[in-house]
Amino acid sequence: MKNSTIFGLILGFVALLLGMVLKGAPLGALITNPAAYVIILGGTAASVFMAFPMKELAKVPKLLKIIFVEQKLISKPEVIRMFMEWASITRREGLLALEARVEEIEDQFLKNGMRMIIDGNDQEFVRDVLLEDIAATEERHKAGAMIFSQAGMYAPTLGVLGAVIGLIAALGNLAEMEKLAHAVAAAFVATLLGIFTGYVLWHPISNKLKRLSKREVELRLMMVEGLLSIQSGVSTTAIQQKLAVFLTPTERLALAEKEESEREQKASA
Repeated sequence: MKNSTIFGLILGFVALLLGMVLKGAPLGALITNPAAYVIILGGTAASVFMAFPMKELAKVPKLLKIIFVEQKLISKPEVIRMFMEWASITRREGLLALEARVEEIEDQFLKNGMRMIIDGNDQEFVRDVLLEDIAATEERHKAGAMIFSQAGMYAPTLGVLGAVIGLIAALGNLAEMEKLAHAVAAAFVATLLGIFTGYVLWHPISNKLKRLSKREVELRLMMVEGLLSIQSGVSTTAIQQKLAVFLTPTERLALAEKEESEREQKASA
């Protein structure tokens, strides 16, 4: 299973249900207490609506899609190979020779950067524009992750509120044991749902959005260095060395082995 979000959700619910069975807790308690769902889910939604403007909340469906669908980002080794090819073309034919390659670029950030350097903009200007773009992207991503982070903070506290409401109901039915037991169960189910949704759903979703944002930002910073290097007219070897710092040791080794294999194939051809 490629997407860890789906795996984590399944594992989380299985752990909850299996844990209840092993502890002897009736699974029916999760179904026969709709008030707990209203308090936790409704209360969390209400708190989030109070905390964030509608413009930001409108992005929640898109954010949820992001964590369930694998990001289609170009790999870092592929970025290095791409910039090495462009650097080779630039040194042979000049920067304007890359103009024919611009429309082939799918990443809009990289395409805009490439157009700026081809148009002959000052290097400092290009750097400033691209870094400001990255900073704005980071801020948007941060706002999206904060929605789920705040939901994760509210939900467990609302679980305590649900428990208090359940205990109030229980104290009103001391003479009827059946109603008393149902009210106590509802109180603890609310606490369970609050903790579960907070620490198994909302906080992990927030953390994943932050990690995905960091991955995208690192890739864009790598693109900035590659674009500026091409604009400076550095060699393919120099651009490889400069961009390789963004790779993990394992990725660097794999890239080196692949290049060695390609050189051997060319030599034997």
